[in-house]
Parts: sequence; C-alpha cells; structure tokens
Amino acid sequence: MELPSLLAILSIIVIGTYFQTLTGFGLGIIVIGLTVSLKLVALPAIAAVVSIVTLFNCLVALVGKPLTGELKIMLVLVLGTIPGVIAGVVLLDQLSASATNVLQGLLGGVILAAGLNFMFKPKTKTKRSTSASFLFSGFGSGLTGGLFGMAGPPIVFHLYRQPFSIDLVRSTLLMVFACTSASRTAYVYVNGSLESSIVWLSLIAIPFVAGVTMVARRYPPPLSNDQLRKLVFTVLMAIGVYLVSNAGFSLLSLSA
Repeated sequence: MELPSLLAILSIIVIGTYFQTLTGFGLGIIVIGLTVSLKLVALPAIAAVVSIVTLFNCLVALVGKPLTGELKIMLVLVLGTIPGVIAGVVLLDQLSASATNVLQGLLGGVILAAGLNFMFKPKTKTKRSTSASFLFSGFGSGLTGGLFGMAGPPIVFHLYRQPFSIDLVRSTLLMVFACTSASRTAYVYVNGSLESSIVWLSLIAIPFVAGVTMVARRYPPPLSNDQLRKLVFTVLMAIGVYLVSNAGFSLLSLSA
C-alpha cells in the first residue's frame, strides 16, 4: 500500500474512532463508507481491519467504566449475533466476487438508514421489548457486522427504542460491538482469510484508535448533542447517497 493511501485510511479511522467514542457507534460506518467511496481499499479487507480496531476501541472505551448492561439482554444479543456474523461473512464472500455493484448499493442503503435513524431518534417505548426481538436484533447486527464490518444500525435502532438510560444503551452497544468484532475476526482467521496486509494495517491503526479514544473521552468537542447529531447525519447522508448513486449508475451502464 502506498503511503498517501495509508495516511488517508489512518485519518479516516481516527475520525470514525472519535465519533464512535462520543456517540457509541460510527467507526465502522464512517471508515468503511469513506474508504469504499474513495476507493482506497477493497471492502472485504477494510471490513476485517475495522473489526479488529473496533474491538480495541470498545475495550479502551470500557476501561474504568462500570458495566451497566444487563446480563440477560447481553446473552440474548450475543446468541443472535454469532450466527449473523457467519452468515454476513459468507454473503460478503459471494457478493464481492460476483456482484460488487449490488454490494456497494447495499452498503450505501445501510449507511443511509443509519444516518436517518441517528438524526431522527425512534420513539421510545414505555415497556421493554421481548427477548425474541433482542435475539432478532442481535442477528441483524451480526449480519451487517459480518457483511460490512459495521454492526451498528440494527442494534442502535432497537436499543434506542427501549426505556433505557443513555449510559446503559452506550455501554451495551460497546459490549455487543466488542463481541461482534471478536467473533468476526475469529471466523475470518479460522477461514484463512486474515491476510498479512490486514494484520499489519490493523497493528498500525490500533495505537491511533487507543489514543483518540482516550482523548475523546477526556476532551469532548465543544458541540451540543444536536450539533454533533447534525454533523454525523450530514456525513452519513453524503456517503450513503454517493454509494447508492454510484452503484445505480454502474448497474444501468452494464444493462445498457
């Protein structure tokens, strides 16, 4: 990998890490969305890198914080996540080899959905959802995590609808993301797809992830929650629209 591409990828990882530490999600969406949009690296490779650095980001973010997640919810989410991760990685292997435009369009659609969900928070329920709904949400989170390396959208939408405190939601998100990233990385390793270039890029990125996570925790930006929400929304909308439009134009040109 050439130095300019490496520096660009590391800069994007720094931005994604900063947003994830502040909001509880965003690293995978921003990093994968921007790197794929700018054609810096192939989707399967950056998805594997994001899984590794997300694991470290979550662990650093959780250090020194009380684990406020509820054990029953965590167990149900993880039970749904693991088979979802496997299904997502298998689907990624199939699509990346035969339908890259479809894969890019799906990625753009997921990013658009995530941006809309982040900007327009779903209405909070008065009663907690059933265990089956958490299981289904965990599977969806694992599926997008396995497919794109970003497990956020399904579980973020589901958790923010629950009558939970913000601290409980963010702590649960970080713990689930850690489990998703660990299981995805383990599966890719066992499957023989964890190439040395992925490992080296991850090792280079990890110190940046750890440092930015600690800085973001200690020095949050001088922005209100609404201003931060609008900024993230704008970035995600731009990435999502570009990916969907580019995939659509490519498919139209192929069929013409």
